[in-house]
Amino acid sequence: MSQRDRDGRRPVAADGSVPGDAADRSGGRRVFVAVPLPEPAFRAVASLVEGVRSASDPAVRDVRWVRLDGLHLTLRFMGQFDEDRIAAFGDAMDRAAAALGPFDVAIEGAGAFPAVGRPRVLWLDVTDGRDALTAAAAALDDELAIAGLERSDRPYRAHLTVARADGIRAGPDVARRLVEAGAGHRTAFTATEMVLFETIQGGGPARYEPLRRALLRGPAGARNETARAGAR
Repeated sequence: MSQRDRDGRRPVAADGSVPGDAADRSGGRRVFVAVPLPEPAFRAVASLVEGVRSASDPAVRDVRWVRLDGLHLTLRFMGQFDEDRIAAFGDAMDRAAAALGPFDVAIEGAGAFPAVGRPRVLWLDVTDGRDALTAAAAALDDELAIAGLERSDRPYRAHLTVARADGIRAGPDVARRLVEAGAGHRTAFTATEMVLFETIQGGGPARYEPLRRALLRGPAGARNETARAGAR
């Protein structure tokens, strides 16, 4: 098992990659780029989710909760690719991050797609930082297109997925409890990095392993420029 640092993440090499004991994945890796939640924000959101989850009836099939140790705000899901393509995507992420400065994010409120009464995905909403995340996703999409990835055809909506409920009868009740709990919740943090993650499935909920990190190291004032760009 690879060593992890104090916040549960794998240590990062000088080039931004994350060393580890990766298993053989001859069919490629399923990868995406996201903004991770720092430790204090992760703990606050995990406490909210656990409160909703603990109220579930153990005799009724529950929704499929995500692993709370991997909470993140997705910027772009790419799919399954080989190592060479993933390396190119990591370079694209580096370029996008280099042009963006850190920005403030607030997680506040909750909802479900497509609706609380018939949910497939349960999520917490993003208020502060929504425009900045949208702009970051657009900048990443531009760089990924240069790297040969087809542009996303879906409009970006910043949100924090916490559960999936398609086909589960308890879904609407859980969604309503989440909305009630989210109405009085606010978690704020400063986004400082993008991370290229691998999705690893099997043995329960998917887990997300960081493959590469890129600091948002744009010039001072970039957070305001990013927000304005996202609002256009």
